[in-house]
Amino acid sequence: MKELILKNVHNLKNELIEEISRSVEIPSFYKEDGKGFLFGEDIDKVLDHALEVCKKLGFRTYKDKEGYYGFAEIGEGEELIGVLGHLDVVPPGDLEAWNTNPFIAEIKNDRIYGRGTQDDKGPTFSAIFAVKALIDSGIEIKKRIRFIFGTDEETLWRDMAKYVENKEEIPLYGFTPDSSFPCINAEKGVLQCILKSKKSPIKVKGGEAFNSVPSKVSIKLEEIKKLEEKLKELGYEFTKNCEEITVLGKSVHSQKCYEGKNAISILLNTLYQMGIHSSGIDFVNEILFENVFGEKIVENCEDVSGKLTINVGKIEFCEEFEKIYLDIRTPVTYPKEEIVGKLKEISKKYELDYEEFDWAKPIYLPQDHFLIKTLGEVYSEMTGEDSTPLASGGATFARAMDNCVAFGPIFPWTVKTEHEANEYIEISDLMKATEIYALSIFKLIK
Repeated sequence: MKELILKNVHNLKNELIEEISRSVEIPSFYKEDGKGFLFGEDIDKVLDHALEVCKKLGFRTYKDKEGYYGFAEIGEGEELIGVLGHLDVVPPGDLEAWNTNPFIAEIKNDRIYGRGTQDDKGPTFSAIFAVKALIDSGIEIKKRIRFIFGTDEETLWRDMAKYVENKEEIPLYGFTPDSSFPCINAEKGVLQCILKSKKSPIKVKGGEAFNSVPSKVSIKLEEIKKLEEKLKELGYEFTKNCEEITVLGKSVHSQKCYEGKNAISILLNTLYQMGIHSSGIDFVNEILFENVFGEKIVENCEDVSGKLTINVGKIEFCEEFEKIYLDIRTPVTYPKEEIVGKLKEISKKYELDYEEFDWAKPIYLPQDHFLIKTLGEVYSEMTGEDSTPLASGGATFARAMDNCVAFGPIFPWTVKTEHEANEYIEISDLMKATEIYALSIFKLIK
């Protein structure tokens, strides 16, 4: 049966690539477009697209009447297995950093390029077609498999909150194809907050999202010549256009902010070195600059899931106020209240008010949990790799319900491009992940 399943996975290769490409061409990042859609018309369109594909493949489909979520189900029986994927994406960022149009899927060098190919449209459709391969193999599905499609994962998770509020059926167990193999059994807490002061000596706005390290930030300043000289002195990268300077960094997902270069922090450090001070400028420089692990807030904040991390995702500074948008990934065993209490205490010294924006609690499943063991066995069988589960600073839909973990599609050898310019997925990795999903679901329904 295994060989038949794998054969049918590869029979679906062209159709899988086609549907991923079609979904990429819908620019489904959050927009307030005034057209009456919850998160923008394009997010509604991509949800319709996914449901249309599933219906064509033989699934029963449902769309929330308000458009928060949809799901597609197949199989019979009392037990419900969940596969949670999200169809919204982060904005494209700096278009000049892309070698292709982020919303026109381009296939070259055995890769599919485009926003969402790795996070999370590509993996979601991979899992869908994995189940289609089981159907094509003539396997009787005696448990129900439900694909739950999120539309707000990259912002506030209002989709999954509504799913629960509407008393939709909660799967007994499942996975989300939105992280790394072999699987993630520990996910840090995600705290997003805003620090605010009442005035600023500068006007600047930069960054796109809490959970991305900003790759650039632009500023117009009376002392533009001094800023240019100081940037050169400090060795920072920038461009100049008339009276505006754009400081350059390197964007990565905030869960690994230590691998990026934060353009906002670089700009504020340069202003600080020039003698320009404010509550926000001083706080970022004296507490956070070159200190993404937050040691000046909570010392030695680390456990099995790794260290606490802090990312300055966005800022808004003007004459009336300063706002600093922070994304904090908290170790699984550390109480949120302890971290928030210490952050408030330090912020108060800088005359910054704390406002919580969002909180996603951490998750942890032990290595001997049946779900961890089952997924790990298939992964090892198909790759020959170690199946010891991993810890992550990422926030996936796995934490939206009990007995759910993040499972793929990133292999140990995969280059991570999620949230970056020129995002892509290797087609060979895509097909290997689809094989693993097919055999894993086959094992779970048995």
